Amino acid sequence: MSQSMSQSQKLLVTGGSGFIGSWLIRHLLCEYPDYHITNLDLLTYAGNPENLKDVENNPRYCFVQGDIRDEKLVGQLMRDADICVNVAAQTHVDRSITGPGVFITTNVVGTQNLLEAARNAQVSKFIQVSTDEVYGSIEGAAKFTEESPLEPSSPYSSSKASADLIALSYWKTYGLPVCITRCTNNYGPNQYPEKLIPLFILNASEDKRVPVYGDGLNVRDWIHVKDHSQGVATVLRDGKPGEVYNIGSGNEHNNLEITRLILGILGKPESLIQYVQDRPGHDRRYALDCAKIERELGWKASTPFEQGLRDTVQWYLDNPQWVANVRQREREMHADLV
Repeated sequence: MSQSMSQSQKLLVTGGSGFIGSWLIRHLLCEYPDYHITNLDLLTYAGNPENLKDVENNPRYCFVQGDIRDEKLVGQLMRDADICVNVAAQTHVDRSITGPGVFITTNVVGTQNLLEAARNAQVSKFIQVSTDEVYGSIEGAAKFTEESPLEPSSPYSSSKASADLIALSYWKTYGLPVCITRCTNNYGPNQYPEKLIPLFILNASEDKRVPVYGDGLNVRDWIHVKDHSQGVATVLRDGKPGEVYNIGSGNEHNNLEITRLILGILGKPESLIQYVQDRPGHDRRYALDCAKIERELGWKASTPFEQGLRDTVQWYLDNPQWVANVRQREREMHADLV
């Protein structure tokens, strides 16, 4: 079903109602008028229909509620697609530690199901959206390149590493034109409140304790979700099949620095910081060398971190109803399960 990129393209985006997926879909619809997008999302706790309310009436957008593990449904949707972008995943590390099973079935089996359907439909490109966590932890000033070995530490990162390897095997074995993107920690509006930055913003704004794991010195590179979306779109348009592209911004901060920045923006005291027992297998530092995507595809992150963080804090303060709706939805979903 390969077509030239100048013609109308039909995209199947999985997990598009989540934080990263919704930003990606909005970016693609805005920047590429030749794209028609079908969003396949199961709408689990992190998939929020409100994230794409502003585009739900766009004639180039269609939503389908469903599971990437559903072979029949995935096969039907893939036959009408030119390109697949797999953003669907269980992503929260803490949840993977307490309940790893769904991470394996969704992130590994679900991805393989998508790949097989894409192979049968002969799509022109398959983008596997992954994470820097597949590389494991790195010390000192070194950074991971796309050739670094995979040494995941948690059930979550192991499931993503497995999916990456399966995706690359479909390129090497079947010639399916796969690209993999591995990104650093995302932040920005609409992120699910259990993640570090929105959790700390909301807790501190309500004068609640902010729980910092261990000594708080675990380092992450933080990228605004808008920049990540632009990076994925760049790989979608110009990425070379069979290649992996690291996506990051070079904004390395430890968790304690992030906490203090948020407290400072909110004008809250550092006495709100509560050190809690570190989680098992907590990687010390993630850092990516992103020279490849800049050199080969001309992409580079552009959002200054402190400004992006201030804007994110303000968004959560300005949107209490969004937060309330998310929390209510999770309570209702939990009630349905018990």
